[in-house]
Amino acid sequence: MDASSLPSNTSMSANLSDADERERLSQVRPPQWQNPVPAALYDLVVIGGGTAGLVAAHVAAGGGVKVALVERHFLGGNCLNVGCVPSKTLIRTSRLYAEMRDAKRFGAQAPTDVPIDFATVMQHMRGIRARLSRTSSASELTAAGVDVFFGRAHFTGATALQVESATLHFRKAIIATGARPDVPSIPGLAAAGFFTNERLFEITELLVQNWPLFLPREERDAAQILSDAFARDGIEVRLNTEVTGVRVEGGQKFVDMVSDDYHSTIVVDAILTGTGRVPNIEGLGLEAAGVSYDNKRGVHVDDYLRTSNRHIYAAGDVCLELKFDDTADASARIAVHNALHFGRRRFSELTIPWCSFTDPEVAHIGLYVRQARELGIPVKTFTILMHDVDRAVVDGEEAGFVKIHVCEGSDRILGATIVARHAGEMIGEITLAMVARVGLRALSRVMHPYPTQSEAITKAADACCRTYRELTLLARLQRWLWRLPMALRLRRQNHPQSFFQSARHADQGNDGASAGQNEAHR
Repeated sequence: MDASSLPSNTSMSANLSDADERERLSQVRPPQWQNPVPAALYDLVVIGGGTAGLVAAHVAAGGGVKVALVERHFLGGNCLNVGCVPSKTLIRTSRLYAEMRDAKRFGAQAPTDVPIDFATVMQHMRGIRARLSRTSSASELTAAGVDVFFGRAHFTGATALQVESATLHFRKAIIATGARPDVPSIPGLAAAGFFTNERLFEITELLVQNWPLFLPREERDAAQILSDAFARDGIEVRLNTEVTGVRVEGGQKFVDMVSDDYHSTIVVDAILTGTGRVPNIEGLGLEAAGVSYDNKRGVHVDDYLRTSNRHIYAAGDVCLELKFDDTADASARIAVHNALHFGRRRFSELTIPWCSFTDPEVAHIGLYVRQARELGIPVKTFTILMHDVDRAVVDGEEAGFVKIHVCEGSDRILGATIVARHAGEMIGEITLAMVARVGLRALSRVMHPYPTQSEAITKAADACCRTYRELTLLARLQRWLWRLPMALRLRRQNHPQSFFQSARHADQGNDGASAGQNEAHR
């Protein structure tokens, strides 16, 4: 989450007694930082220092223009501080614990006692986060030629922005203030206390069991595999269930739920909400700038990421439905190009993959079958189960599949879903093929080191080649059978005598050839 327009009650606190946290803060919000004296006019002002804002600032500065970036809180935004980096670090540690638990499956002796030191786990996470903060630092931006301002920003006009007591004038601006967790309106939730991703990574002595929100947009077989994996890990999934209230009694937290008129109550250790994200638009003074917005969708943009003010563009979570880090990066590049170089790049032309980093991972790109059918596109699907892939069997990671959809009668890739331990890595090959407009059959010629799980993609491509070859041969045969009677009729009509003579000569020739062969045998 880019924090330049967070509400005042939002906290992204840091433990200053921790050396790793002090290092991170020295990079993303230096304690003694002094804002520079503003230039008379900036070619581009970027509001928000998360992924979209950092990319926009670096790309623009690399083009030799005068750039300023404004961040209210921490550079790096959601991804570095409370999102991608810390969560994936914890996932890696949890995977190690799971592998030790399952050691017997791989012919190894399981450790008799593997205590979980959660404080040490979180310390490791903070160390990784501090190390990666160096690439999002204020000093790196300054070295690239970007004027960095820390403080609250709000528009004072169509081409002016105020940060604290300074006024920044600009030719173009990009709003990249990101989004924050949406807190559900559940009676008693605030009083009982809960976690969002913003506060989850501050804790040091508590393991939180989260409420898994299932994957409603993914294919049902993918969701089922994930449901089985959750059950294996002791996670109970309750679908079609509404939380009606939260209360604390005797130091315990009770959650009241209803599902199909069936009421139930469970006791929980902690509550983690994950009901979506809302754009950070409060306090930006968008009305003064003539920028259209609403509280749900955020800043309104066209396909070129231009707002209702022709001088102002937007990028990232503050204006996009797909709130992914890679989408924020790509949209920032489009916004910079269109704002500064009179470009006409369209956001709708992007081919966007995504991945749910569960175990196994679920990755997708392009159309689902239901979407293709709604568009009237005939679909042919090639599915390879991971238990038919040698490396998946060797790794004990047989749950999952590679499913690639093509347009019926061709090998044009419409979309793909991969469920596998490394699905997030594997989906890149399909993404490249779709962007480069390479058909699925061509992927059968792509060599993968053996054994790797990416072999599943080759197997799907091979299946497509076999199907296409069969269809081609059948089509040729049908065309030949359809043309043959017509050709014979035309020949008889035009040259009836020569037709029968040629047929008779052919028969005699065949008889002579047969006789010669028989003589040779004798």
